[in-house]
Amino acid sequence: MSKMIFVNLPVKDLNRSVEFFGKLGFTFNKQFTDENATAMEIDKDNGIYAMLLVEPYFKGFTKKEIADATKTTEAIVALGLESRAAVDELADKALASGGSPANEPMDEGYMYGRSFQDPDGHQWEVMWMDAAAVEPS
Repeated sequence: MSKMIFVNLPVKDLNRSVEFFGKLGFTFNKQFTDENATAMEIDKDNGIYAMLLVEPYFKGFTKKEIADATKTTEAIVALGLESRAAVDELADKALASGGSPANEPMDEGYMYGRSFQDPDGHQWEVMWMDAAAVEPS
């Protein structure tokens, strides 16, 4: 089995989250979807998913309190995209679909990014980088 990544995020309203991310073009694995959770496919071919879990179900996986992402930052989910235009397209869709701005756009020439918060307050960064312009270390 190849390595896979599952980012688990608590959500207050699963249907609202599915609707929001669906508007951004994400799909969901129906095999791992029920009233408590869904597997949002970020990059199915490379095994990258966000598990959106309703808060009571999410609570079953931790002894800690669930962070209120509208007040604190528990994580920043960053997605690398293929172009500056793709960054703008996804960020604009997020803002038009009920997301809110998180930070000002960042433009370093070889690297460009924007950010938004989903309806539960989770912070998402979308970025493009010209890898050929980065000095090898």
